[in-house]
Amino acid sequence: MRHWWTQTAGGLPRTFWHLWTATLINRLGSFVAIYLGVYLVSVRDFSPAYAGMVIGLHGAGSAAGGVVGGLVADRWGRRPAMLGGNVSAAATALSLGLAGHPVAIAALTLLLGMCLGVARPAFTATIIDVVGERDRLRALTLNYWAINIGFSVAATVAGLLVRVDPLLLFVINATVLLGTAALIGLRVPESRPVLAATGPVAPAGTGGLGTVLRDRVFLTFTALTGLAWLCIEASVMLPVSLQADGLPAAAYGPIIAVNGLMIVLGQLFVPRLVGRFDRSRTVAVAVLVIGAGFALTALADSVWFYAVTVLVWTLGEMAMTPANSALTADLSPTAQRGRYQGVYSLGHAFATFAGPTLGGLVAHRFSVDALWLGLFGLALAVAAANLLAARPRTRRIAALRAAAAPTATSPVTLPA
Repeated sequence: MRHWWTQTAGGLPRTFWHLWTATLINRLGSFVAIYLGVYLVSVRDFSPAYAGMVIGLHGAGSAAGGVVGGLVADRWGRRPAMLGGNVSAAATALSLGLAGHPVAIAALTLLLGMCLGVARPAFTATIIDVVGERDRLRALTLNYWAINIGFSVAATVAGLLVRVDPLLLFVINATVLLGTAALIGLRVPESRPVLAATGPVAPAGTGGLGTVLRDRVFLTFTALTGLAWLCIEASVMLPVSLQADGLPAAAYGPIIAVNGLMIVLGQLFVPRLVGRFDRSRTVAVAVLVIGAGFALTALADSVWFYAVTVLVWTLGEMAMTPANSALTADLSPTAQRGRYQGVYSLGHAFATFAGPTLGGLVAHRFSVDALWLGLFGLALAVAAANLLAARPRTRRIAALRAAAAPTATSPVTLPA
């Protein structure tokens, strides 16, 4: 076990572990994002339609904030983006808990999503900056592990806090965000790489989003990632499928808990299983497994069978997520890592909106079985596209490494 743990988590820089701890703390207190819908409907007595609209605003704000945060991280540094995003999010979360007017709640929710989104590209870019290319898959996997541990605990604790005093959701969430900012401010140095620029070459971090928007290889990768995540996000229709099969709605909790449990217990084994393979092909196989899980869902007719289907597509999710994160790092030019991370986040933002929306429309217009089979077909197409894109990505990564080798210096570390 000691040997396995050393291979899984050993040799990573101290700054990474400070970031990992910040991730865990942040997600342990992410109560507002988890229980916002319940709070609006059960505590504030708003309609489900209003609650859905407000949750959508949170996602839209997160997407916009991610793009802005990527630009800030590249132009002015990772620390300004992370510190500014977390501190402003803390103030906004507390204000949201005190707000009562529907317009104020909607506006503050949008602002909260933006503030949280600003910090995220800089956070991932910092991990890429401080961890060597050889260890990035391990580091990103460990960070994803921390996210899921924090989410699992927060989902449980938030349910208890709602019963005691709903305002505690916002107060503790704000406190945790300030704690995250304090840890980053005290322990995480600035890591934005400085490139040696001569002649007409622009210094690192200048320019806008044009570099990303002209990068067809990366935009294709982002689009395919969004479509793969759409399949997973459409799993919110599982309660409808349970009802259609005459199963109790309460069974959804234990069934979907398989997803979180597997990720928390098994994610640490993923780097050694997938690290030796080509990342584009790993993603293709992972998406196929996700599609197979949803194809099996069309056949499920009992609680245990549904649990097995979740187990199958979770295996695909566990392999896909770190491989995609590592590919994002590989495909990002050193001077534009922040904005590339911001644009990459748009794929997931699209999925969180389109998955439930399109899933609900297909289930209503046709049937839930048609939805599961449709997701299987989409997964097949995405897997095939990833295989076709493997060679252009390899050429793109090789070109970036060749271009960076003579000009990049080691990341500059500024006083905290």
